[in-house]
Amino acid sequence: MKYNVRGQNVPVTDAMRDYVEKKLNRLDKYFDAPPAADTSVTMSVHKGSHGVEVTIPLPGVILRAEEKSPDMYASVDTVVDKLERQIRKHKTKANRKFRQKESIKTLFREDDVASVAVQDPEEDLEVVRMKRFKLKPMDVEEAILHMDMVGHSFYVFNNIETKEVNVVYRRNDGRYGLIEQD
Repeated sequence: MKYNVRGQNVPVTDAMRDYVEKKLNRLDKYFDAPPAADTSVTMSVHKGSHGVEVTIPLPGVILRAEEKSPDMYASVDTVVDKLERQIRKHKTKANRKFRQKESIKTLFREDDVASVAVQDPEEDLEVVRMKRFKLKPMDVEEAILHMDMVGHSFYVFNNIETKEVNVVYRRNDGRYGLIEQD
């Protein structure tokens, strides 16, 4: 794989770059041929938290993982573990659903050591609770106030200006985002 390692608010040292490449090279065993697109690695430091975000674009699938911790190297280790779980999950889905040639199944190696059945908590997609409620027409600022009042990280509302369903959410940086319909 080819890596594009960059830093935000932190200089990327040779030692950090070597560590990232060494750890991500563990993923090569899952692929028949290395991915043609560059793997994007972003390392950042924000308020003492060391974050690592890795994106691996593949045909038909984008593998992405992000982790924040007090130690940059621990963040890299956790991100690689998350990516391995994602690859195993996609491989399991591919083996189940896509049996035809040229599908996502052809991206992953067949004689893979990690193909032992592992119970992944992400694989259990059971809905455990369902809520119904009326969407009150309100503006974005009022929706943010309601979200903060109930202590949630997002809030669904009927936008009084556009007459459409929108979602406000709290971003990791503490600011707010708005999701609108297209």
